[in-house]
Amino acid sequence: MKIAVIDAQGAGLGQNIIKRIRKEIDNDVYIIALGTNSFATSKMVQAGANVGISGERAISSFCKTTKIDSIIGPIGIICSGGINGEITTMISNAIFNMDCTKYILPLQNHGIYIPGTRNLQIKDIIEEIVLDIKNNIENF
Repeated sequence: MKIAVIDAQGAGLGQNIIKRIRKEIDNDVYIIALGTNSFATSKMVQAGANVGISGERAISSFCKTTKIDSIIGPIGIICSGGINGEITTMISNAIFNMDCTKYILPLQNHGIYIPGTRNLQIKDIIEEIVLDIKNNIENF
């Protein structure tokens, strides 16, 4: 199973997701770190991603040409200008058009509020994503 984890800035969320996947699933998945900057990418690779890809053009090209099973990231990844402007229109469109499961973490940032999510903790959301991946891994 191939999973991409995308994050920006310091990739704190991306690191946590990758560490949790490695702890729970480990070798049954191949993780690609997609960082909008090289610092974010390197932090996710240090957390356990198999490979890292950095920058707008490289991420967009990856999304358009590589078949993966799922992508995980904060809600800002599908919004042009998301994550303090690090998600460009090119990146958000490429992610949105991918033919895979998109696990979107409903962070209360970017002026976006998703009703019903206010009581969710990030660790619980990540746990739910990892559980779903574990349940689906048998299909791959």
